[in-house]
Amino acid sequence: MTLTVVNMIPKSLSGEREQDSEPNIAVNPVNPMQIVGTAFTPDPAHGPQAPIYVSSDGGATWSLRSIVPGGEATADISVAYATQGGTLYTGILNWSTFNLNILRVADPFGPYPMTALVDRPAEDQPWVTAQTDANKDHVFVTHNDFNASPKTATVELSRDARTAGAPAGFQRHVIERRTTLGQDGPPVRTAVHASGVVYGAFHRWRSVVKETNTALDVRTDVCVVRDDDLGGGQTPFRDLKDPGDQFAGVRVGKNRLVHFTGSVGPLGFERIGADLSIAVDPANEANVWLAWCDRVGGVQSRDWTMHVRHSTNRGQSWSADVRTIKQAKNPALAINDSGVVGLMYQQVVGTGATAQWRTRLELSDDAWATNPTAFVLHRALANSPKRQFLPYLGDYIRMVTVGSAFYGVFSGSNRPDMANFPNGVTYQRNANFTTRTLLRNDGATPVPVSIDPFFVHYVP
Repeated sequence: MTLTVVNMIPKSLSGEREQDSEPNIAVNPVNPMQIVGTAFTPDPAHGPQAPIYVSSDGGATWSLRSIVPGGEATADISVAYATQGGTLYTGILNWSTFNLNILRVADPFGPYPMTALVDRPAEDQPWVTAQTDANKDHVFVTHNDFNASPKTATVELSRDARTAGAPAGFQRHVIERRTTLGQDGPPVRTAVHASGVVYGAFHRWRSVVKETNTALDVRTDVCVVRDDDLGGGQTPFRDLKDPGDQFAGVRVGKNRLVHFTGSVGPLGFERIGADLSIAVDPANEANVWLAWCDRVGGVQSRDWTMHVRHSTNRGQSWSADVRTIKQAKNPALAINDSGVVGLMYQQVVGTGATAQWRTRLELSDDAWATNPTAFVLHRALANSPKRQFLPYLGDYIRMVTVGSAFYGVFSGSNRPDMANFPNGVTYQRNANFTTRTLLRNDGATPVPVSIDPFFVHYVP
């Protein structure tokens, strides 16, 4: 097996000191050497377009390409390749307007900027997945659509998005079927299988338990929906009914307490409140995995607990927790073609001045019945560097698979200390690991520690 961790900041940007948080990743299934990454990284020249990270050598080295319209940076951004054809799809919150933009580019390594297909206000946290079928790109962009209040969990989809002019067939479909307190939670996720089965997951907000100026406690159902025909038909995502009330969407977690923080929470400088991930086994559409976080201990507690559950019958029924992790967030699930489940997440270990953020990767082929293969990818003090804005590390990280290989991305402290990387790391930016100092392009002038994106590649 091989495990690789790479700091994604290019050598030419060695003086960079931004908070490059909330990363995302896409790997070209036709050519896995081509990888695209994103983070809250502004254009180094402060130009009119935001950058993406690109690697043409499987993640060993990275450069920036400023091809994302809407300003020198983006707010939320996620990316996905179609499974054939090489087209990259992107969902962003536009830096200039904070509108939802759905974007497309035939070749992210080419000379042309992304094309805007959708531009609309009052949206949150776009998340992109895609699947090619009969030479047509079926693209799913989930988001929390406040235009659809009080049922806001939405999948915007196109069944042929590769070449058509804007809006390229994209249409909104609300997947929430029950009453809410006025909206659903921010994260909405999909997982697409080559058979045409598409799973979706979201947080249904039921009621407010407590609200202050800095926090919100909400009772939530964690729901999973399914569509058996790549989102076809007039009313997609209604193929999975809850046995309790017969509404579309099985309530995997019922009446869970979710605690939102607008500033300091139980996890160092990071806020909490919106963690969710879903993945389907590429070898078996019936095997589905779900992870989310909630507050087990009640309103007065300080916990933030991750739950991982498993369905073997296409989402109709679910296991109890197969993995439960305290003080953790940002679950990222992925399954390779051998059925190995990967879980990457970030956790605060310890308290006070010595508390650490730890980014971990676990891999299991038996639903955690035995100890998984486990790695600490990164660890660093939770109180350094100082926060520039929220989110600090991000509201999500991401992991995907191609064949047997896992590809992931996370953000964390870029302090060049090998003790922070128990399984090794490669930096492109200038860094002296002996003196634990970042250096500018001149190789001599110190640079303050900040948050960088890190690429992860694991081959069993």
